Order: sequence, then structure tokens, then C-alpha cells
Amino acid sequence: MGSSRWRVAVAAFLAIAVSLLGVDADEHEHTYTDKEEVVLWMNTVGPYHNRQETYKYFSLPFCAGSKKTISHYHETLGEALQGVELEFSGLDIKFKDEVMQTTYCEIDLDKAKRDAFVYAIKNHYWYQMYIDDLPIWGIVGEADENGEDHYLWTYKKLEIGFNGNRIVDVNLTSEGKVRLVPNTKIAMSYSVKWKKSDVKFEDRFDKYLDPSFFQHRIHWFSIFNSFMMVIFLVGLVSMILMRTLRKDYARYSKEEEMDDMDRDLGDEYGWKQVHGDVFRPSSHPLIFSSLIGSGCQIFSVSLIVIIVAMVEDLYTERGSMLSTAIFVYAATSPVNGYFGGSLYAKQGGRRWIKQMFIGAFMIPAMVCGTAFFINFIAIYYHASRAIPFGTMVAVCCICFFVILPLNLVGTILGRNLSGQPNFPCRVNAVPRPIPEKKWFMEPAVIVCLGGILPFGSIFIEMYFIFTSFWAYKIYYVYGFMMLVLVILCIVTVCVTIVCTYFLLNAEDYRWQWTSFLSAASTAVYVYMYSFYYYFFKTKMYGLFQTSFYFGYMAVFSTALGIMCGAVGYMGTSAFVRKIYTNVKID
Repeated sequence: MGSSRWRVAVAAFLAIAVSLLGVDADEHEHTYTDKEEVVLWMNTVGPYHNRQETYKYFSLPFCAGSKKTISHYHETLGEALQGVELEFSGLDIKFKDEVMQTTYCEIDLDKAKRDAFVYAIKNHYWYQMYIDDLPIWGIVGEADENGEDHYLWTYKKLEIGFNGNRIVDVNLTSEGKVRLVPNTKIAMSYSVKWKKSDVKFEDRFDKYLDPSFFQHRIHWFSIFNSFMMVIFLVGLVSMILMRTLRKDYARYSKEEEMDDMDRDLGDEYGWKQVHGDVFRPSSHPLIFSSLIGSGCQIFSVSLIVIIVAMVEDLYTERGSMLSTAIFVYAATSPVNGYFGGSLYAKQGGRRWIKQMFIGAFMIPAMVCGTAFFINFIAIYYHASRAIPFGTMVAVCCICFFVILPLNLVGTILGRNLSGQPNFPCRVNAVPRPIPEKKWFMEPAVIVCLGGILPFGSIFIEMYFIFTSFWAYKIYYVYGFMMLVLVILCIVTVCVTIVCTYFLLNAEDYRWQWTSFLSAASTAVYVYMYSFYYYFFKTKMYGLFQTSFYFGYMAVFSTALGIMCGAVGYMGTSAFVRKIYTNVKID
């Protein structure tokens, strides 16, 4: 597995920091010498059905080993945001040094501690640990059939596989079931067995993947089905529009050959009649251009992150996906400024500094606002998902000192390079009245129907993405995700072009917002699907998990909608410019 230069630099810096702290084992290099210390990190504990509701491991009255504590640091911003709370277990583990069953501490079980363990067992709590960045899961305990007696697993039996000087496999077996009785002492023990393994270091995460789930025939069929829908839709759009436009061009050419009296007596209708208004600035151009710029940036981030994930196997390192997404989002801020600033200038906007600020902070404000709201609930629950104050400051610094300056650069370039309103047709001074039309040609109806086909092309993939995030699956089929992103963009552009053509043919020139919203309405269907997924595909419960789920699903759906809207508008804008360029306007 390779890693990009910036991640190598961070790892090198942290390796130096670790050496200065006096830690022997080098987890960043993943290489060990015989008898060298191997650190067992305790991460979080929480209910099985609420994956995002996690707490510090020692929030339960577990005891730690006698070995000296090693202070932990958050290695990446993504790790801090994802609530990783690594604490040293205190267990003495050395590379290739086997340990027979050994008691490492005792729990003095009073009533309060017993009640805490009973609550955890009733809610199916299980914990996560790490050895050399390999995750290990174990269950806290279990109840008997009647649910009256509760038992704690007290013996951690570790089996570690090594290949040369690298750790390639870790397995945990929980044994030593002890009944929870108040005012007793419970001995906690562990053992370590080392075994030679043929697993290559590059393939050590394969055991955590689930090919039978992600590469199921349904997944392949959904990709094939969406691909066939794209071919059908593109062919249908091409055939209908080319034949219809050919007839329109022939009719308009014929009208141009008529004298003025015949033209006045003729039946004038169609998209040519609104040529003097079709390039009129949209209503609320400041908000509209900011949305388009943000959507172009989200599309760029999605494309780059998926490509990096395909190449780098980001799922093998904690928080690396989120860290990469934040880094790429900040680096692509000029894209936001360029497209948003140029569009605002074309529409005659003069408050370009305000537009730049809105475009730069629209998405960060939405994400941070939702995160801070959920953060209050996490703090109330004392959950590990509570974002540290230092991380909040780091995010704000990224917004003000990286995203905003880069957005300013993009805005200046966009205004100067492509900010001239070079439209094929002049805009009339007085807006043309919009005639009455059938109810199904109203923009509101078109907007509601426009997102159905794009959602139909991605909803199967949404199930796999939701399951990987809200359940215990590691998403790794980023090639599928890339195909779905391409399919989504093509379907969105085709649908918005058809919707816009029908709207213009009804002599309604309000196509900018209609094209954006008809594509963005895909997000509404995705969010509605998230309700179905929550109630029928999961067993989540509680205020924390519910607010976390619907809060971040709203953020995801809104970002998806802004991206689809921008893609739909950009494709439709090219189409509108093309058809009016090819028509002779007197």
C-alpha cells in the first residue's frame, strides 16, 4: 500500500514525536524486532446496534494493567473527528514473546460498577481495540436465557499472526465467564500466542472485507441496470431532441423566408420566442451562483477522493478517508470561487465579495453547524464522538486561513477569465410575459419529477454506502462508486436537458433555477430513503443515535443535491447556449 507525500510527512513527524516520548514500538513503520514492545490500545465501547454511539473504553469500570501508561495523541484530524479515543491497556506484550494466562488486574465490584456492567450487557455493548492498527472487537458480557443473571467475560485470549518482522493478523477469543455479584472481586486475565502466518502485509486487511456482501450479484446487476438505463436515456434524449430540434429549425427557417405579413399571421410558439429572455439573470443570482460554485467543488472533491481511495486503500488507516476529504476540499476551494465568481459576474452581480464569502462558507457552515449541534448531545451523553475544542479551532483555522484565501484566488480568476456575459442572444429590456400552460409543465412539477430517474440510478448503491457507514462493513469497492458517480452525472444531465427543453417550449424562460432544483431534488428522494433504511434496515435507538443519523444524513443529502444541481445546470447551460447559437435571431 502506497501513501501520498503529505501523509508520509505527517507519519515521519509523528514517528519522531513518538521517539521523543520514549515509546519503543513503532506503529507507523509497522516493523518490530524480537522482544520489542507491541502496544494494545483500548478504543471505545458502545451498543452494537448504535455504531456511532461510542464511549471511552474505561468509561465502564474496567481495570487496566500495571504497565506504565503511554500517552496517546490524535494522529490525524479525521481520527479526532471520528471519536477515536485510544488509551493504553497496560498489558505487557512483546513481539514473538508468548504469554500464558496471566491476571493483570482485579475489579472491586461494588453495586455501582455492577449496575454499569449490567446496563452495558443489556444493551449489547461491545468494545474495540487496536494492535498495530489492526482492529479487534470483543463483547462485554452476556445474560442468561431468563435475563436475570448477567455474566462478564474476564479472559482475553489473543492470537497474533506475524510474517517476518510484521504483524499481519490478530484474533481475540473471550473466555472466563463470571457472574456479576456485588461486593466481590473479579480477576481480569489475558494470554498472548504468536503464530507464523503466510498472509502478506499488504493483504492483512482482506479478512475484514466482505466480498460476499459488496460483490453480490445484486450489486453487479444494479450497476448493469443503471448502465443500460444510461444508454437508453442518452439514446432517447438524443433521438427526441435531435428530431424535434430539426423540425424546430426547419420551421424557424421557413418563418424567416416569409414576409412580415405572413409571419404575423403565422402561429408563433416554441423555444425561439423566448430568445430575448432565456439569458436573463436568474432570480437571487448571489445565492444561485454560490450554490453552483459549491456544487462544482463537491463534484471535484468526490471525484478526487474516490480516485485516491481506489489507489491508496484508505480504509486501512483510521480516519484517513475523512482526513483526505478535508484536505481535498480545502485544496479545491479555487474551483468553488472560479465557477461561482464567473457565473455571478456573467449575471451582472456587483457584490462579489459577499458572494465569495457565501460560496466559501456555505458548505462548511452547514457541516459545522450540524456537527456542533450533535456535539452538544454527545457532550451530554459523555460520548467519544464529542469533538474536542482544539479540533474545532483547527477546523475554523482551515476555513479562514486556507479555504477563504483559495476561494478568493478562484473568484478573481473566474471574474477576469470568464466573467463576461457573452450570450448568443441579447436580453430584452422588458421581460416577456409567461403564458399559461398545462399543470404538468409548471416548474414546481418538473422539479418534483426531475429527481426520480437520477435517484433510481443510485439507490442500490446508497444501500451499500449506508450499510458500510451505519453498520460494521468496510466499504472498499470504490470502482463501483466511480461508475455510479459517472452514471449519476449522465442521467442528471439528460433529465435536466429534457425538462428544460419542455419548459422553454412552453415559452417559460425560468430555466436556471428549474434545471438546478430538478436535479437537486434527487437529494429529497435520498433523504426519504434514509427514513426507510433507518426504520426497516437497522435497529438503532435513542436520542443520540437518532439525531446523529438524521443530522448527518441531512448533510449528506444536501451536499448530494447541491452537487447534482450544479452538474444538471452546467449541462443544461451548455445545451441552451448551443441551441440558441444555431438559430438566426433578427
